[in-house]
Amino acid sequence: QVQLVESGGGLVQAGGSRRLSCAASGRIFSLNAIGWYRQAPGKQRELVAKFTRGGETNYPDSVKGRFTISRDNAKNTVYLQMNSLKPEHTAVYYCHLDWCPIIAQCTTVWGPGTQVTVSS
Repeated sequence: QVQLVESGGGLVQAGGSRRLSCAASGRIFSLNAIGWYRQAPGKQRELVAKFTRGGETNYPDSVKGRFTISRDNAKNTVYLQMNSLKPEHTAVYYCHLDWCPIIAQCTTVWGPGTQVTVSS
């Protein structure tokens, strides 16, 4: 059973930067996607950044050029570098894994989330 644990959240001033980390326990293979989502108060959870099966990155237009996803396979860790933060980026940020631990049986895993608060 793979578990995801996020870290790096906290309070940051507008214009500042923050790097989030997502550490995965256990070996991951047959990956479909791994990345980050966020949920602001009163809003639906939305994609922030992810790696696809082929290793490509995927960002919504709202964060392109501002957020960068990266990973360290040796450490089983995925990162989210967030720059030029704005108050509207305040949200709980979740790490998400979509994989197939058993052939033809794919599943998703969510981390517990880490709060990022951007003050104006």
